[in-house]
Amino acid sequence: MDKQTQTELEAAAFRRLLQHLRDRHDVQNIDLMIQAGFCRNCLANWYKDAAAEKGLDLSKDDAREIVYGEPFADWKAKYQKEATPEQQAAFEAASKAHG
Repeated sequence: MDKQTQTELEAAAFRRLLQHLRDRHDVQNIDLMIQAGFCRNCLANWYKDAAAEKGLDLSKDDAREIVYGEPFADWKAKYQKEATPEQQAAFEAASKAHG
């Protein structure tokens, strides 16, 4: 497979992941962190880092809007719930296990 095709396939897979996460707003970021060790905010940070590597100035808020499909504050107001004590404990245990 040539590099251009690989890049196009990776971009398509990333867009599909973003859409999946946008559709699954019922899955909280803390749940993603517990189970997978990353969340929507991590993806936004990685996107911002990739832009910086290309010499592009992308703000944290702009990167989050790309990932969330809307301003983060709007998404948070609509979908984010307070973490339960069980989620917080699971997050801390997962964080310790993965350093």
